Amino acid sequence: MHTLHIVSKSPEHPRFRECLAMVDTNDAVLLTGNGVVALADTSIEVPSPLYGLKDDIQARALTPDSAQCQVIGFDDMVALTIQAQRVISW
Repeated sequence: MHTLHIVSKSPEHPRFRECLAMVDTNDAVLLTGNGVVALADTSIEVPSPLYGLKDDIQARALTPDSAQCQVIGFDDMVALTIQAQRVISW
């Protein structure tokens, strides 16, 4: 993975859309905080691979489609950041 994009902004926030526009084919997206709300909005096309932070998903009572998003914990989040050549927080 070239870049890991960590998105904590809700889909209504301008940075959320900016992030999606910047994602390249070798990048991954991790939704955290209010960013996980995008999993409930079927009109938003999010790139793959897509990850969602388990605690934030549970806090918002969401049940994402496992084909759409891989739900991960904090240890997995750390592993993703180590694998990435670059990490950008939005």
